[in-house]
Amino acid sequence: MKRVVVTGLGMINALGNDKESSFQAMLDGKCGIDTVTLFDPSQLSVQIAGEVKDFDPKTVMNPKEVKKADRFIQLGLKAAQEAMEDANLDLESIDMDRFGVSSAAGIGGLPNIEANSIVAENRGPRRISPFFIPSSLINMLGGFVSIEHGLRGPNLSSVTACAAGTHAVSEAVKTIMLDGADKMMVIGAESAICTAGIGGFASMKALSTNNENPKEASRPFDADRNGFVMGEGAGALILEDYESAKARGAKIYGEVIGFGESGDASHITSPAQHGPLRAMKAAISMAKKSQGEDLKIDYVNAHGTSTPANDKNETSALKEAFGGKENCPPVSSIKGQIGHCLGAAGAIEAVVCLMSMRDSVIPPTINYTTPDPVCDLDYVPNEARKADINIAMSNSFGFGGTNGVLIFKKVE
Repeated sequence: MKRVVVTGLGMINALGNDKESSFQAMLDGKCGIDTVTLFDPSQLSVQIAGEVKDFDPKTVMNPKEVKKADRFIQLGLKAAQEAMEDANLDLESIDMDRFGVSSAAGIGGLPNIEANSIVAENRGPRRISPFFIPSSLINMLGGFVSIEHGLRGPNLSSVTACAAGTHAVSEAVKTIMLDGADKMMVIGAESAICTAGIGGFASMKALSTNNENPKEASRPFDADRNGFVMGEGAGALILEDYESAKARGAKIYGEVIGFGESGDASHITSPAQHGPLRAMKAAISMAKKSQGEDLKIDYVNAHGTSTPANDKNETSALKEAFGGKENCPPVSSIKGQIGHCLGAAGAIEAVVCLMSMRDSVIPPTINYTTPDPVCDLDYVPNEARKADINIAMSNSFGFGGTNGVLIFKKVE
């Protein structure tokens, strides 16, 4: 099967509106979480989130088209544009029938669904916007991106909660490996910061209620963690066949050498330990087939949500996957800085893994001040760390017990 490499990256999140500024802010230990401004949160028990700041959708699409696309699509278009530019493709020489899209979101156009439901209730169903449905459907993210860039290959969409972005990468890899396409745009985006989004998660007691100290609310693996913080944003990757990328002299960020997928078959919302473990083992097993049994993973970008159950279970799974605490590589979570971007998280974190490999540095786990006896790995606390990263792993787990793991390798 074909080798698959990443040749373009794009990212937007609460720390910055492009990949370089947001990644540097991560390394600097900054936090983009603050009081919600996208709507009035005063009636909610949770009033904080990791919002994208100073974003004007008219900079990424025709002003007349803005009302046709929910915010998650607009953020996705921004990241996709950056990734396409970064890949430096000669579009005139590419068979666009062989260039596809693998998109992802966990919830999609929830703010639009909320707004049009209010219109239907208060003003009647005849006043619902004609753009409501096409602006809210999750697969419309891939639709808008494919139309903008003329990508006529497979158009796929992953809707697997907080594992969606990671699954979108693995679906794109499979498509290229099996010769279904030569190139794939992966785009994961999410923007569910609205009354229904935050109110819904808050009613589940899943969110941190530390409204007074938003910068310290998300604290992955810390003993005082008490829930995740909602984030929004998008991550984009251009994937292509290694031989064609090499032939055109492309800048290669890394090769996808392993992926693993599993289901907990346990509980709709409460995470398990065995499901993530099996996904990790599957990804590691796949990577070893091409890299050898002495495979050494240098960094793990954890799912690390800052919830009591996830962080404990993920730590336990990591220790078993690597054969004990002493064999675990450094682990960090960026969710303390940008919040949990739900279906976009895996795509954003894949971008971060590849940039970490490029720059030989591990982003920190901020707000780690009180060690938890059940979370006892090296979480790269509070400060970025220089490190030679040849191979990196990224974890994503979602409601419904759906799990995804990716392994990237630096290409010399």
